[in-house]
Amino acid sequence: MENPAIAEPRAARQRALVPVLVSLGMLVAVVSSLGAPLVPTIAAEEHVSLNDAQWSLTVTLLVGAVVTPVMGRLGDGPRRRPVILGALVAVLTGCVLAALPLGIGCLVTGRALQGLGLGLTPLAIATARDALPPERSRPAVALLSITTVAGVGLGYPVTGLIAQSYGLYAGFWFGAAVSAAALVAAAVVLPASPRRAAPRLDVPGAVLLGTGLAGLLLALSEAELWGWDSARLLALVVGSVLLLALWVVHELRTARPLVDLRLTKDRTVLTANVTALVAGLGMYLLLSLVTRFVQTPREAGYGFGASVAVTGLVLLPFSLASVAAGRVVPLLARRASTAVVLSLGGAVSLAAVLAFALARGQLWELFVVMTVAGFGVGWMFAVMPGMIVGSVPAHETGSAMSFNQVLRYVGYSTGSVLSATILQAHTAAGSALPTGDGYRTAALLACGVWVAMILVTAVLPPRHRRAAVAVPAPGAAAVPQGGESARQEATR
Repeated sequence: MENPAIAEPRAARQRALVPVLVSLGMLVAVVSSLGAPLVPTIAAEEHVSLNDAQWSLTVTLLVGAVVTPVMGRLGDGPRRRPVILGALVAVLTGCVLAALPLGIGCLVTGRALQGLGLGLTPLAIATARDALPPERSRPAVALLSITTVAGVGLGYPVTGLIAQSYGLYAGFWFGAAVSAAALVAAAVVLPASPRRAAPRLDVPGAVLLGTGLAGLLLALSEAELWGWDSARLLALVVGSVLLLALWVVHELRTARPLVDLRLTKDRTVLTANVTALVAGLGMYLLLSLVTRFVQTPREAGYGFGASVAVTGLVLLPFSLASVAAGRVVPLLARRASTAVVLSLGGAVSLAAVLAFALARGQLWELFVVMTVAGFGVGWMFAVMPGMIVGSVPAHETGSAMSFNQVLRYVGYSTGSVLSATILQAHTAAGSALPTGDGYRTAALLACGVWVAMILVTAVLPPRHRRAAVAVPAPGAAAVPQGGESARQEATR
């Protein structure tokens, strides 16, 4: 019979595990929300141009894209717990650095350290798969996937209101407080790392992927400033594509790849990755358009001249709806195929951008648009992790989820750049604001993205497979859900 003095603390830690893992996802959202809405404030406070202040957003995404695959691979073995705690320490340090009034260089350095937090969600999902029994891990994985999406609408108004009321640096001190709380909770609750052989890090693969992604994301972020026909932009894009092509060749040939691309032969994994890229693009196209539209002064003939805090409140329905979608998806997943679930999510998202294209004259209309969009995007993002978790071996979960997360980041960046480029093309010479037709054109492009998304998700998935919501892979019996970490916990 088990000693009650040992059993009760272990049970308490397992009950607290899902809230702690969710807090990691919310931390990612807070880190993200300290970027885009505060760029104008950073430019004013630090006395730099908007282009220089934009690096407070760009550098976080660059670092996140580079380190996420590495963290995912390291987190697939006995180093998972140290990797998570180390990333939290880095995020806390970055928030403190950014909160100190030491100039733009210190702030950007702090934001770079915060970029390590963007790699936490895949490790949280891998932890949920290993440490929880199946009946708890399935809804937990779905919830973790939409946490970062939901957190966008929660983080923006909170950090925006704090910065607006108490100053720029108060927003970063808030981020530091959230990071410290997450670090303490994780140190107490996280289970021991899986007892697997330590994966050997594919250093050449990490360098090729990291450099290629960094170059591609840098090109996307600087395209508007440099000019789409500039020689350095073209050189950077070509060089980045070549590096990524070399990375693919290397990963297919090496015995211990950073990301096992052979897993994409499974059409379910391929569908999840394509969905991450395209849905991320469509999501950020709309988010970028709405946030800019709401803040545009009424003198332009459209817009509402809203503050950063009010703009964040417009995104709040997006968060609430995405959480609601996460509750609905498991019910539908028992009765419908992956193709049906993803196609329905794409159709709902299509309805949202179509509504924005046709009706945006009243603020309440944008609240409706963001509610519908949150439901559609949350629907798809709740399904994707289960598709991957149910199709890859347990020891590949962290790596596979990290790659999926990177594709989301690439989609986010592409959507943001496309919205800015289209609006710039509809801005008259000498004017600082685009015409209303620019928003309609960008929204129609987003409609095209979602139509393509619906077609792809209808074609790729195997017809016989049900929608996966964190169902363990049949071939992963050697490391079942809730088995490995639970056994380790029982011996502690």
